[in-house]
Amino acid sequence: MRSQHQQIQRLNVMSSATGEIVQEIDLRAQGKRGTHEARCVSRTALLLALEEELPRGTIRYSSKIVSIEEDGNAKILHLSDGSTLRAKVLIGCDGINSVVARWLGLAKPSDSGHTATRGRAKYPDGHGFEPRFLQLVGQGFRAGMVPCNDTDVYWFFTWSPSPDDKDVDKSSAATKQFVLTKLRSTNVPPQVLEAVERSEMNDVLAAPLRFRSPLSLPFASISKGNVCVAGDALHPTTPDLAQGACTALEDAVVLARCLGEALLLRTGDCAAEESHRVVEAALRRYADARRWRSAQLTGASYAVGFVQQSDHPAVGFLRDKLLSGVLAKTLLMMPDYDCGTLSSSGAC
Repeated sequence: MRSQHQQIQRLNVMSSATGEIVQEIDLRAQGKRGTHEARCVSRTALLLALEEELPRGTIRYSSKIVSIEEDGNAKILHLSDGSTLRAKVLIGCDGINSVVARWLGLAKPSDSGHTATRGRAKYPDGHGFEPRFLQLVGQGFRAGMVPCNDTDVYWFFTWSPSPDDKDVDKSSAATKQFVLTKLRSTNVPPQVLEAVERSEMNDVLAAPLRFRSPLSLPFASISKGNVCVAGDALHPTTPDLAQGACTALEDAVVLARCLGEALLLRTGDCAAEESHRVVEAALRRYADARRWRSAQLTGASYAVGFVQQSDHPAVGFLRDKLLSGVLAKTLLMMPDYDCGTLSSSGAC
């Protein structure tokens, strides 16, 4: 993964109203647990890397869960293709519209009031940009661009839609034109405009941003019996801290460790009921370990996005003059977290 994705060295936060850099941070700074390392990783590359670690045939595609039925301690999963699966343990990683989260009774994700679009610009002969993350704040939107490697640049744009924006997400062409119009009305660098213009139409997507209220997570039913949730099914969040996939990987490490320790402690050919109790206890430990971290991330991400995007004069003044450093450093503080290792000697 490191060989495919460039390490980002700096974060520059720019006011889109004035074009001035209001904060600059070294993304290689020393954290509590070592030197920070920031890279813009392709989702496809990450998924392929994870898939390669699994035995062939482990992943079953086009298998969306429609409903869950109980049969004793087992769970019967009814899939969209009409087939069924019988599960001794059910870990719901089925995204923001999770059927498993709904079965557990978790609060429905809330509308953040923001919409986001993103794209990838390709420079076949090389883009020549410095390894820095440029972030634009204010004027009612939040945007940014960051190189992924020598030829690809990722960009994003979030805003609070108005009634006049109702047709923006009707087509990728309309979305792209909307972003360019907004950016051209402000003091953004020309390379940002170029990156958006270079994006292929199928690379430009738009969607409303939703998140699970952090107030609901500390006491939420993250696990019940032999069922739990992880990833976006647990903590759907706005992308303002760029920690969605990272947090899902944290979930995976903690969950695997808790289950691994529980299975190692089982005594020989234990009865099915005892095995169920062992798994249930392991999932409870996982839930307890992840609920506060999940609440912290979803809350911080929403707060950062709200302040950085606001076009209110008072908020803008505080952001540019007083809070820019705090907001930028949050990007380093939140990932500076140790979820432990997969070693069975660690605690959940």
